[in-house]
Amino acid sequence: MKEKLFAWINAIAASPHPGWYLFALAFAEASFFPVPPDTLLITLGVVNPERALWYALVCTVGSVTGASLGYTIGLYGGRPILYRLFNQAKVAAVERLYDRYNAWATGIAGLTPIPYKVFTIGGGAFKINFRVFMIASVVSRGFRFIVEGVLLYFFGARIKDFLYTQFNWLSIGLVVLGIAGFWAVHHIGKQAHRRQQQEDKDHDE
Repeated sequence: MKEKLFAWINAIAASPHPGWYLFALAFAEASFFPVPPDTLLITLGVVNPERALWYALVCTVGSVTGASLGYTIGLYGGRPILYRLFNQAKVAAVERLYDRYNAWATGIAGLTPIPYKVFTIGGGAFKINFRVFMIASVVSRGFRFIVEGVLLYFFGARIKDFLYTQFNWLSIGLVVLGIAGFWAVHHIGKQAHRRQQQEDKDHDE
């Protein structure tokens, strides 16, 4: 199965317009397809390192566009479609993350090997704020794919094995950075809100 998958990916990489396939794969993975686009992105970046950043951008746009489709599927399909597509434990875990982090849970999922479509469909089913959902998708998916693109641009084939074998550890590192970033934004926002409240109070007095 793995050999067939890599043969398929190599065939796409050798095709005249691999960027379209990358866009389609990233789009599908964010809403219904099980194969992550990173594998094709890495292969294309190794074959053509000078276009790695362009491929990363294509991958980001495809993934974010697919996320909006996943959200729509969840919005109109609701919980029944979640339970039909995913097991109850996964749905419960996603719901807990959304309860705790709201739409920003999408950002955490976008950086990890967790199937992204669980969160995109879940975002719609749980009626998460769509604007924040899309911002979190753009930031997380863009960060993830651009990091891969930069590594491939500068190191090409030399980084291929490292990306394949250490992908999970890289994902964990990205999650830590993502959570730290979300916490910083949340903390700065709270401080700004308190300052505004104090200024309004001082003005009233």
